[in-house]
Amino acid sequence: MNTSYTTFAVRTLPALALAWGMGFSMAHAQAPATTMLKGKGVTESNLVDALTPDESVVTRSLRVQRDTPGQQAARKPSASLLITFETNSAGLTPQAKKQLDVVAAALLNNKLADYSFNVEGHADPRGSHDLNLSLSQQRAESVRAYLMSAHAIDAKRLKAVGKGDSELLNAEKPSAIENRRVTIVTDVPMP
Repeated sequence: MNTSYTTFAVRTLPALALAWGMGFSMAHAQAPATTMLKGKGVTESNLVDALTPDESVVTRSLRVQRDTPGQQAARKPSASLLITFETNSAGLTPQAKKQLDVVAAALLNNKLADYSFNVEGHADPRGSHDLNLSLSQQRAESVRAYLMSAHAIDAKRLKAVGKGDSELLNAEKPSAIENRRVTIVTDVPMP
Protein backbone atom coordinates (compact mmCIF):
# COMPACT_ATOMS: atom_id res chain seq x y z
CA MET A 1 0.00 0.00 0.00
CA ASN A 2 1.23 3.51 -0.78
CA THR A 3 2.57 5.08 2.45
CA SER A 4 1.82 8.66 1.40
CA TYR A 5 -1.82 7.72 0.69
CA THR A 6 -2.08 5.98 4.08
CA THR A 7 -0.59 9.02 5.86
CA PHE A 8 -3.03 11.32 3.96
CA ALA A 9 -6.00 9.12 4.90
CA VAL A 10 -5.01 8.85 8.57
CA ARG A 11 -4.53 12.62 8.89
CA THR A 12 -7.28 13.86 6.61
CA LEU A 13 -10.27 11.58 7.17
CA PRO A 14 -10.75 12.48 10.85
CA ALA A 15 -10.60 16.18 9.94
CA LEU A 16 -13.09 15.67 7.12
CA ALA A 17 -15.37 13.71 9.45
CA LEU A 18 -15.20 16.52 12.02
CA ALA A 19 -15.88 19.16 9.38
CA TRP A 20 -18.80 17.14 8.02
CA GLY A 21 -20.12 16.67 11.54
CA MET A 22 -19.89 20.40 12.23
CA GLY A 23 -21.74 21.18 9.02
CA PHE A 24 -24.36 18.57 9.84
CA SER A 25 -24.84 19.99 13.34
CA MET A 26 -25.08 23.52 12.05
CA ALA A 27 -27.62 22.55 9.41
CA HIS A 28 -29.76 20.85 12.01
CA ALA A 29 -29.32 23.63 14.56
CA GLN A 30 -31.17 26.05 12.32
CA ALA A 31 -34.70 26.37 13.61
CA PRO A 32 -37.63 25.57 11.38
CA ALA A 33 -39.81 28.54 10.57
CA THR A 34 -43.16 28.83 12.27
CA THR A 35 -45.77 26.95 10.27
CA MET A 36 -48.26 29.44 8.79
CA LEU A 37 -51.69 27.85 8.51
CA LYS A 38 -54.53 29.57 6.73
CA GLY A 39 -57.78 28.74 5.01
CA LYS A 40 -58.23 25.03 4.37
CA GLY A 41 -54.76 24.39 5.80
CA VAL A 42 -56.14 24.89 9.31
CA THR A 43 -56.90 21.26 10.09
CA GLU A 44 -56.58 19.25 13.27
CA SER A 45 -53.96 17.03 11.62
CA ASN A 46 -51.84 19.96 10.40
CA LEU A 47 -52.01 21.63 13.80
CA VAL A 48 -51.07 18.44 15.66
CA ASP A 49 -48.10 17.97 13.30
CA ALA A 50 -46.95 21.58 13.72
CA LEU A 51 -47.31 21.61 17.51
CA THR A 52 -45.97 18.17 18.41
CA PRO A 53 -42.42 18.42 19.76
CA ASP A 54 -39.74 16.30 18.14
CA GLU A 55 -39.47 13.13 20.20
CA SER A 56 -35.94 12.37 19.04
CA VAL A 57 -33.85 9.94 21.05
CA VAL A 58 -31.65 11.67 23.60
CA THR A 59 -28.08 10.39 23.73
CA ARG A 60 -24.92 11.50 25.42
CA SER A 61 -22.69 13.06 22.83
CA LEU A 62 -20.38 15.92 22.09
CA ARG A 63 -21.64 18.36 19.49
CA VAL A 64 -19.15 20.82 18.08
CA GLN A 65 -20.86 23.84 16.66
CA ARG A 66 -19.52 27.14 15.43
CA ASP A 67 -21.38 30.32 16.38
CA THR A 68 -22.64 31.92 13.23
CA PRO A 69 -23.59 35.60 13.18
CA GLY A 70 -27.33 35.91 12.73
CA GLN A 71 -27.93 32.27 13.67
CA GLN A 72 -31.19 31.93 15.54
CA ALA A 73 -31.75 29.76 18.57
CA ALA A 74 -33.86 26.66 18.08
CA ARG A 75 -37.56 27.42 18.13
CA LYS A 76 -40.29 25.59 19.89
CA PRO A 77 -42.93 23.86 17.77
CA SER A 78 -45.49 26.45 16.72
CA ALA A 79 -48.23 27.31 14.25
CA SER A 80 -49.28 30.79 13.16
CA LEU A 81 -52.92 31.31 12.31
CA LEU A 82 -54.55 34.20 10.54
CA ILE A 83 -57.19 34.77 13.20
CA THR A 84 -59.19 37.84 12.21
CA PHE A 85 -60.28 40.52 14.62
CA GLU A 86 -62.56 43.49 14.28
CA THR A 87 -60.57 46.67 13.64
CA ASN A 88 -58.91 47.95 16.84
CA SER A 89 -60.69 45.27 18.83
CA ALA A 90 -59.98 41.93 20.43
CA GLY A 91 -63.42 40.59 19.48
CA LEU A 92 -63.34 37.33 17.53
CA THR A 93 -65.13 37.08 14.19
CA PRO A 94 -67.30 34.05 13.35
CA GLN A 95 -64.55 32.84 10.97
CA ALA A 96 -61.95 33.14 13.74
CA LYS A 97 -64.14 31.06 16.05
CA LYS A 98 -64.39 28.32 13.39
CA GLN A 99 -60.61 28.20 13.15
CA LEU A 100 -60.28 28.15 16.94
CA ASP A 101 -62.70 25.21 17.08
CA VAL A 102 -60.15 23.30 14.97
CA VAL A 103 -57.32 24.51 17.23
CA ALA A 104 -59.25 23.20 20.26
CA ALA A 105 -59.67 19.79 18.62
CA ALA A 106 -55.91 19.66 18.05
CA LEU A 107 -55.11 20.71 21.64
CA LEU A 108 -57.43 17.98 22.92
CA ASN A 109 -55.77 15.37 20.68
CA ASN A 110 -53.94 12.63 22.61
CA LYS A 111 -50.59 13.62 21.04
CA LEU A 112 -50.83 17.10 22.57
CA ALA A 113 -52.76 16.33 25.75
CA ASP A 114 -49.67 16.53 27.99
CA TYR A 115 -48.43 19.91 26.74
CA SER A 116 -49.19 23.49 27.60
CA PHE A 117 -49.15 26.31 25.06
CA ASN A 118 -48.44 30.00 24.70
CA VAL A 119 -51.08 31.88 22.75
CA GLU A 120 -49.10 34.74 21.20
CA GLY A 121 -50.94 37.74 19.81
CA HIS A 122 -49.26 39.82 17.11
CA ALA A 123 -50.11 43.21 15.61
CA ASP A 124 -48.96 45.15 12.59
CA PRO A 125 -47.01 48.35 13.30
CA ARG A 126 -49.81 50.80 12.53
CA GLY A 127 -50.45 52.82 15.66
CA SER A 128 -48.10 53.29 18.60
CA HIS A 129 -45.91 50.50 19.92
CA ASP A 130 -47.63 50.62 23.34
CA LEU A 131 -51.09 50.44 21.78
CA ASN A 132 -50.04 47.48 19.60
CA LEU A 133 -48.57 45.68 22.60
CA SER A 134 -51.78 46.16 24.57
CA LEU A 135 -53.97 45.16 21.61
CA SER A 136 -51.93 42.03 20.90
CA GLN A 137 -52.20 41.01 24.59
CA GLN A 138 -55.98 41.52 24.51
CA ARG A 139 -56.24 39.44 21.34
CA ALA A 140 -54.17 36.62 22.86
CA GLU A 141 -56.38 36.72 25.97
CA SER A 142 -59.51 36.69 23.78
CA VAL A 143 -58.31 33.53 22.00
CA ARG A 144 -57.35 31.91 25.31
CA ALA A 145 -60.75 32.75 26.84
CA TYR A 146 -62.60 31.32 23.85
CA LEU A 147 -60.63 28.05 23.94
CA MET A 148 -61.31 27.72 27.68
CA SER A 149 -65.00 28.64 27.63
CA ALA A 150 -66.14 27.03 24.37
CA HIS A 151 -63.98 23.89 24.56
CA ALA A 152 -63.06 23.44 28.23
CA ILE A 153 -59.31 23.63 27.59
CA ASP A 154 -57.69 23.74 31.03
CA ALA A 155 -56.57 27.28 31.89
CA LYS A 156 -53.24 25.89 33.14
CA ARG A 157 -52.44 24.74 29.59
CA LEU A 158 -52.81 28.17 27.97
CA LYS A 159 -50.84 31.35 28.59
CA ALA A 160 -51.70 34.57 26.71
CA VAL A 161 -48.68 36.57 25.55
CA GLY A 162 -48.87 39.87 23.65
CA LYS A 163 -45.98 40.38 21.24
CA GLY A 164 -47.11 43.71 19.83
CA ASP A 165 -45.54 44.58 16.50
CA SER A 166 -42.11 43.12 17.33
CA GLU A 167 -42.23 39.94 15.21
CA LEU A 168 -43.45 40.82 11.72
CA LEU A 169 -43.72 37.98 9.24
CA ASN A 170 -43.84 40.40 6.32
CA ALA A 171 -41.46 43.27 7.10
CA GLU A 172 -41.60 44.49 3.49
CA LYS A 173 -45.33 45.20 3.84
CA PRO A 174 -45.90 46.11 7.51
CA SER A 175 -49.69 46.35 7.15
CA ALA A 176 -49.93 42.84 5.65
CA ILE A 177 -52.58 40.59 7.17
CA GLU A 178 -50.00 37.95 8.19
CA ASN A 179 -48.56 40.47 10.65
CA ARG A 180 -51.92 40.45 12.49
CA ARG A 181 -51.97 36.87 13.66
CA VAL A 182 -52.09 34.51 16.57
CA THR A 183 -49.31 32.00 17.05
CA ILE A 184 -49.77 28.88 19.17
CA VAL A 185 -46.43 27.77 20.62
CA THR A 186 -45.88 24.46 22.40
CA ASP A 187 -44.31 25.14 25.79
CA VAL A 188 -41.51 22.59 25.96
CA PRO A 189 -38.18 22.94 27.75
CA MET A 190 -35.33 23.82 25.36
CA PRO A 191 -32.11 21.78 25.50
